[in-house]
Amino acid sequence: MLLLVLSSCKQKNDSTSKSSKKKAADSVVLIKAGPKLSTQYIDNKKKSIESFYSKNWGRQGANGGLLVAQNGQIIFEKYDGYANYKEKSPMTSTTPLHIASVSKVITATAVLKLISEKKLTLDQKVTTLLKEFPYPNVTIKTLLNHRTGMRNYAYFTEKKGIWDRHKILTNQDILTLMATKGIDLEFKTDTRFSYCNTNYAILALVIEKVTGMKYIDAMEKIIFKPLGMTDTYVFDYEKDKKTATPSYRGNFSLVNMDYLDAIYGDKNIYSTPRDLLKFDDGRNSANFLDPKLLKLAYIAYSNEHKGTKNYGLGIRMVNWDTGKNFYFHNGWWHGNTSAYITMPDEKVTIIALSNKMDRRTYKVKNLATLFGDYPFKLADE
Repeated sequence: MLLLVLSSCKQKNDSTSKSSKKKAADSVVLIKAGPKLSTQYIDNKKKSIESFYSKNWGRQGANGGLLVAQNGQIIFEKYDGYANYKEKSPMTSTTPLHIASVSKVITATAVLKLISEKKLTLDQKVTTLLKEFPYPNVTIKTLLNHRTGMRNYAYFTEKKGIWDRHKILTNQDILTLMATKGIDLEFKTDTRFSYCNTNYAILALVIEKVTGMKYIDAMEKIIFKPLGMTDTYVFDYEKDKKTATPSYRGNFSLVNMDYLDAIYGDKNIYSTPRDLLKFDDGRNSANFLDPKLLKLAYIAYSNEHKGTKNYGLGIRMVNWDTGKNFYFHNGWWHGNTSAYITMPDEKVTIIALSNKMDRRTYKVKNLATLFGDYPFKLADE
């Protein structure tokens, strides 16, 4: 088993936080097994990736980072643009960016870890954990695979008389509103798939209930520290709103925060490509999750209509008739865009993050063709 130690220290004013992060950095992270890549192999792949990067970002102002690795070895890594445009501070490998809905993959992994430790079951009803939860047939599994039928909190809180949008919304507020404001289901639970952020906001509350800790602390204990993710944290609205890496529109105008920015579980994790590589390698190692449970995460649960696009337990996928599968999760929040691609067969990880609105982030999926039989086009169409 190859070992990877990536030690970096996130700049924090709090000396206690620095000490804690340093201790986490000393841990050894198990990563995907595989032979050491030859210099020639790396050079060939790197050349192709550099060409792709230049055509897609280089001439048009990239602002973020791209990392491609295989067998835990970084083949290509590049950071461009500004972490803070006003201060002209450069983007670096240790700049934490808002990873938006890629946070769902990490939240799901924490839930699966709790299931692996027998602290929770996949088919357990949410009402056994959250007493005011109003939907009796919703289970942990249907939260993970977006089959609950719950409505998106971003939409029902816009309705008159539901929520004062001058007030910051919390995860607990979402639960209370659903229980007291007559927020009915959009459809009967487990009859179809519908991607919904509310599912993962509730999963965060489940994590808090089971662990007895705040989500911020639970994620540090369950995921970040064991996997050595030293530049990753859960955004705390009150503590971090003035210090977190800013989010920008395409013209570098600042995107201000709003009443939805305190919700976590579905979003609000800040991380780096290097830390997400550690996460991917750790998640897919033999000793982090129960292998049988991890296999269930990569099964498609949204098959009521014939198609190639599906969703597992916290992961998107494309399932072709050839038997080839592609696993990924994209994210968008304010001006932040993110792409996380995990290719278990080839032991390849592709990460792209940007804090300036840029849909080109999602095009990194085309790099999969360099490593396996994926029907994407590497060159621009």
